[in-house]
Amino acid sequence: MLVTGGAGYIGSHAAKALSLAGYRVVVYDNLIAGHREAVKYGPLVEGDVADVSAVRDALRRHHVFAVMHFAAFLDVGESVRDPVRYYRNNLIGALGVLEAIAAESVKYFVLSSTCATYGEPVETPISETHPQQPINSYGDSKLAVERALPHFERAYGMRCTSLRYFNAAGADPEGEIGEDHAPEIHLIPRAIQAATGGPALEVFGDDYPTPDGTCLRDYIHVSDLADAHVRALQSLVETGKSGAYNLGTGHPHSVREVIDTVQRVTGLKVPWTFGPRRPGDPAVLYAAAHKARVELKWTPRFPELESIARTAWAWHRGHPKGYADSGHS
Repeated sequence: MLVTGGAGYIGSHAAKALSLAGYRVVVYDNLIAGHREAVKYGPLVEGDVADVSAVRDALRRHHVFAVMHFAAFLDVGESVRDPVRYYRNNLIGALGVLEAIAAESVKYFVLSSTCATYGEPVETPISETHPQQPINSYGDSKLAVERALPHFERAYGMRCTSLRYFNAAGADPEGEIGEDHAPEIHLIPRAIQAATGGPALEVFGDDYPTPDGTCLRDYIHVSDLADAHVRALQSLVETGKSGAYNLGTGHPHSVREVIDTVQRVTGLKVPWTFGPRRPGDPAVLYAAAHKARVELKWTPRFPELESIARTAWAWHRGHPKGYADSGHS
């Protein structure tokens, strides 16, 4: 089982879930954004996903039967400022992996996709049949990969599932792995950093058409995402049926609600200020995840925002410098 980007935030949690489910995990990562210390559940192969020969070698040497692809850049704001970087890494990198998979006759592929492929919602909650019209190059680069998959299926006989998740949050409940981005882009860890002496949290926009003027998002625990990936793989193997699934709780929370929750969980004040809207941010995003619950038999174990924030706080309290607290990063 090859996990590209398995040294990163979501990929490392998926590697743990796969290992616990009995799969032999191999992580493929260039460590540009990932952390060597997060690779705990199988060997690490250092390499770039655009290096087709290196990916093919890893597939052959480790007798890989399936690939989960997480290796991608994910900062929406950066994708608006620097689309070249996002198309090069997220699209061309994914095509490199798919080329290697086709050449080595690997039959199963699970794509880490995103709700950003939907763009501005025309209705909420967002189901899998919602129009996909991304408004930033992050979402568009992911959608381009999704659109390529049926062609690879027809040409090479592989089976593919795309998992479109909403806002990944939280950390491993056992505290073995967690979230460590540089710079940090996700709201909950940014709020925790602000509460523990870091710079004040900047809230992007207070004039959205929402009850309190701040964006509404669907926060899904990273371990629940990992569990969904395992179930998606099992479904592919058992049924041979490709598909696409939303992963979320179906319950949106505003930025102000998140700040209040972090303050309650930590017992600390979160200093924050309003800034301008961030380009590429829709006002409201939350999931209709009924399809995943029915077809994958997936149910989030941590559906409450407070439980998500508690696991994030436990990780950051024990690792205030992220993986650097392990001795090196």
